[in-house]
Amino acid sequence: MLEIRAYTEVLLTHPMVAAGPVPSAQDPDGVYPYESYAETSRRPVLKSYRFVTLENDRLKATICPDLGGKVYSLIHSASGKETLYAIPAVRPVRILPRQFFIGGGIEVSFPISHTPVQIVPVLYRTMETEDRIFVWCGERETRFGMHWTVEYSLGRNDDFLTQRTRFYNPTSEAHPWMSWSNAGVPARADSEFQFPNGPVLAHGDRMETLDWAKDGPKRQRDIDRMTGYFWREPDCQAFGVYTPSLGSGLYHAADRRSMPGIKLWSDGVGKHEAWVSQYSLDGEQCLEIQAGPIMDQSIKQELAPGESHHHVEFWIPTDRRLDIYQLAVPEVELPEVDQIPLFGFARVEETEIWERVAAAWRANRPELLPPPPGIDDNRWAISGYEELEAALRFAAASRPDQESAWRMQLGAWYAGKDRIDEALAELSASGEDRAWALAARLYRRNKGDHAKAAECYRSIRSQAFALHPQVTYERDLALSGLGPQTLAEREYWLTRTSALQDEWLAERRAAWLADSGRFAEAKRLLAGTAFQLIHQRYARTKLWRRIMEGLGEQEREAPAFLGEDDLFEFGAYREYGED
Repeated sequence: MLEIRAYTEVLLTHPMVAAGPVPSAQDPDGVYPYESYAETSRRPVLKSYRFVTLENDRLKATICPDLGGKVYSLIHSASGKETLYAIPAVRPVRILPRQFFIGGGIEVSFPISHTPVQIVPVLYRTMETEDRIFVWCGERETRFGMHWTVEYSLGRNDDFLTQRTRFYNPTSEAHPWMSWSNAGVPARADSEFQFPNGPVLAHGDRMETLDWAKDGPKRQRDIDRMTGYFWREPDCQAFGVYTPSLGSGLYHAADRRSMPGIKLWSDGVGKHEAWVSQYSLDGEQCLEIQAGPIMDQSIKQELAPGESHHHVEFWIPTDRRLDIYQLAVPEVELPEVDQIPLFGFARVEETEIWERVAAAWRANRPELLPPPPGIDDNRWAISGYEELEAALRFAAASRPDQESAWRMQLGAWYAGKDRIDEALAELSASGEDRAWALAARLYRRNKGDHAKAAECYRSIRSQAFALHPQVTYERDLALSGLGPQTLAEREYWLTRTSALQDEWLAERRAAWLADSGRFAEAKRLLAGTAFQLIHQRYARTKLWRRIMEGLGEQEREAPAFLGEDDLFEFGAYREYGED
């Protein structure tokens, strides 16, 4: 049997709350031009998703194009065992780059980790030949305008899933990238880590190098906190996890010349288990086994104009423990790499408006210009579309009645390209409220000029915009940078939003109380706020330590209720430094 099938299925899905109306350029908690998110709804809704299955007599792989093209399920057919953590609900959690990570399945990321399209649709295509079936998922990503496609295929007698990934840069500039294939597998106390020997970089609350054979954990129960492990000089090309209590496992094999990266991530047993159960329904635990073409996640490579990259890897589901030293890299015949399709932009609702602006510019026909996105529409000029620089200038010059909105978009486009001075010029000329808020962020973060940032906020005209939690939060950061003379102004704005149950505003109210010398009140406020968990952000932890110092209390481990992890700061996930 060799069968490919497409169908639709409903999943419980927790909606996301957008961070706000300010473009995500230069935002440490987002990545331009994508919208980022501030919290996850506690109650789910029902939502339909497209799935594609590849199946032979030995395994069944289910791919979900509507979840960024991830492998949703991988079943070992003889035993009927599921070897991935197949999520029962889409319940996103706060992990960069967009703060909407979901665990489980096999995620493919590009050009940053984790993928910025984790829970949104990408394009896909299928193909059948006499002896192999294929599904391709991918898009032209909007950050840099590069193409990525992941190819999953299954041969008639294969007992493994073949994954081939292709990247291509069609733009005129070189762009940084990283990519990891991240498989979430069920975690039990007896889950066994079948990984190569050799030196390993361990990333927990500190960084250390250990000898895996001598000092590495052997099972999930051996890890008591969240920790990532990166292999430096592995002595074989395969790795995996087998869980005796489940009778299932998943292994990975690849040629180390093209896939040198090997990673294990576990939240362990104990205090950090809640970091996993926040994206499950019943407290189920999950750990991650990862592979990539780069050695670890502190490194990025560059893709030059016109340059391509591809690599091949294999996922092997099993109902028994395998010997990784006897596990050979499979040999398969695949079509030429240039036959892997390159897709265009995947989500029309995000990109069509910008293609229409570019088309009007190319035709020199202002009447073809669409209306610009309004203040309640978080579509920002995509930085991966090079033509937009000229096209947005054309739009601003052609429509005086819409000039401020188009210049705001051009300023956001420049900021997304790290062209800060040009961005500030356009944003200042725009004078639109979103432009003032983004200009304030650039003055504060990129220029270190809190006074100019404060003046930008004072130029905002709309009361609703001025009181939005995102604007209130960032305004308070700017005002606090000016010192104690702004305490009264900060109090004014924070008081006007004091009834909002918003964790970001609670954080800034606590900071204002601490700056006012009211440390006990600041401590009570933080302790009484229901913060959602967020990875690799430490603002509340630093604030807590300052409060403890102000109270004269001995510094101790930051409490879990702050919702921040205690990882040593490592990795290239965050494009811009934390506020």
